Formats: sequence, structure tokens, C-alpha cells
Amino acid sequence: MQISAQQVKELRERSGAGMMECKKALVANEGDVDTAMEWLRKQGLAKADKKAGRVAAEGRIVVAMGKGKAVMVEVNCETDFVAKDDNFLNYSDNVAKAALDVTDIDALKTAAYPGGSESVEDTAKALIAKIGENIQVRRMARVVSDGVIGNYVHGGRIGVLVALKGGDEELAKGIAMHVAAMNPTYISPDQVPDEVVAKEKDIAMAQVKDSGKPAEIIEKMISGKLRKAFSEVSLTGQPYVLDTNSNVGDVLKKEGAEIIAVERLAVGEGIEKAEDDFAAEVMKQAGLA
Repeated sequence: MQISAQQVKELRERSGAGMMECKKALVANEGDVDTAMEWLRKQGLAKADKKAGRVAAEGRIVVAMGKGKAVMVEVNCETDFVAKDDNFLNYSDNVAKAALDVTDIDALKTAAYPGGSESVEDTAKALIAKIGENIQVRRMARVVSDGVIGNYVHGGRIGVLVALKGGDEELAKGIAMHVAAMNPTYISPDQVPDEVVAKEKDIAMAQVKDSGKPAEIIEKMISGKLRKAFSEVSLTGQPYVLDTNSNVGDVLKKEGAEIIAVERLAVGEGIEKAEDDFAAEVMKQAGLA
């Protein structure tokens, strides 16, 4: 049957699918746009299930703030092209809003998608069908506090939440910026696990045991090495990125503040990603690979 350009245009605007896919859907459904829309959704979601196994190591970290709480969500896609797409940006923003009312990632996936009638996960499937890439809501971090909560997101790829007792929002954001840049392993040196302390002490002992110095001097040398090592990997012991003349602990003390919680997420952490060349990535995006 004859399919008009206006029918194709209408279906494209409603579905976001390509021109040829829309024409095929209209032909298969005798030109009925509503039925063709349903047909496309069924076809698209079937394709989405296949795409769900593909590696999604790009994406975005999104933060949402509420009264006395904040959440941070990692939403992944396959390429940085899609990570900048308006459909993906809108979806990830809404996922973060939904995350404010849940406590874990499983609950988030089944939560109602803001402004829609489906869940966060089902909405992702529809988006996969539309843009042609795997979309995954991978991780979330949540901070609840009666004190000050600050956040910082760097380039959409690294996000940090910081909760303080005392201090103000400016300080909390500054600490969050520091954590984004330096990625400390611990909040303070006294949080370093005993097994890590023992291992580092053995290493330090091996380094100085043949120095020929008295035992009490060797003990002081080891203590100094450990103090330096643990300060370097602990938030409060690191030089503050916004004022390198002071460490973070000194800044907190000056402001009468204490760190209650720190959460940091970076896009793609722990995901093994195959290295594609640029040409291959463009071809994939264009549906040619």
C-alpha cells in the first residue's frame, strides 16, 4: 500500500525510530500510525533485550538533592556520543530524582519513572529501542544527614557526596572537589585496617633493617614512614586542593567541622571495556557495524 511522507513523519516524531523502520512499520500495519507505534515498540524492545548484554562503560554520574538527603546515580551507555544525547541526559536526570525515594539500586530499577507510567528499568528498555545502545542504571550512593551535605560532579564522569557535622555548604563542596581530584582511600589514618598497617609495617621494616641504626631509631623511622604513607591515602591527611598550605584535617578543624560520610562514583569503574578505534565507534553509532 502507499505510505505518505506525512505518516512517516508523524511516526518518526512519536517513536524516535529511523525513517526506514517507520515506513516498514506502517506497511506492516496498513498505514495505521497507532498500531505501527505499538509494532515498533514490540520490535524495539525485542532488540533492546539483545542489546542489554553489550558493554556499557560510558555514561554519566547524576546527583539529586532533597531535604536532609542526597543521592548519586551512575547511568551507563556504550559511547560518549549517547552520553551527551538529550534523551539520555533527560533519562538520567529523572532516574536521579527517582533515586531520592529509594535506598538501593534494585529498588531504583523497579521504582516508578518520574512523569511516566512505567518503571525506571522499563523506561530504559524503551530508550534502548529508540537510540540503539545498551543503557544500564548501574550504581547509586546515598547520604542522609541532619548536617550539611555538599556535592560535586566533574565533567559528568566523577561525582562526590560529602556530609559534614558543622561547617557550611561551601566547605562541603570544597571537600567534595578534593575527593573528586585525589580519590583518598580512607577518611582518616586511624581508619586504615589492621591488616594493611601490618603489611606496610613489614615493608617498611624490610627497607630499614640493614641501615645499621639502633633499634629505637629504626622504630622511629618505621613510624615516620607509616605516618606519611597513611596520610597520603587518607582524606584528612592530604594537602587540601583549594589551599595546599593546609591539609584537609586542619581546614576542618579551623571551620569546626567533622566529616560524617563521603561517597564517590566514577563512570565505568570496574567495567572491562573493549578498546574500539574512533572510526569503529562512528560506524557503530551510525548503525553500520
